[in-house]
Amino acid sequence: MEAHVGNCAPEEGCGLLAGIGDQVELTIPITNQEHSPVRYNMEPNELVQAFYDIEARKLEMLASFHSHPNGPAVPSETDVAEFFYPGTFMLIWSRIDQRWTVKAFEILADNFIEIGLQITE
Repeated sequence: MEAHVGNCAPEEGCGLLAGIGDQVELTIPITNQEHSPVRYNMEPNELVQAFYDIEARKLEMLASFHSHPNGPAVPSETDVAEFFYPGTFMLIWSRIDQRWTVKAFEILADNFIEIGLQITE
């Protein structure tokens, strides 16, 4: 994920995470068709292919991710309003002092809460 969002900067990068339970098994980078530093929209054909790939591997979509190259490190009002994946989480990468960090969020009806995130390699 970090490499993808870094390569997309200064535009927002985006994609999906899939796995089983709470363990991510697959990261799927997807093109941001907006090519914008403040907005993203996953390229539809790539998004559909990602869903087919997740299903073929017998995995579940666990989260979507995108970057805020210039902050903030929390979901925007637009992120919350346009969140289309109930039962999954949102990860946001932000760049602070030229260093990427990531946070995870559960999106509620019109708000969000930060959740714990454990990254293993």
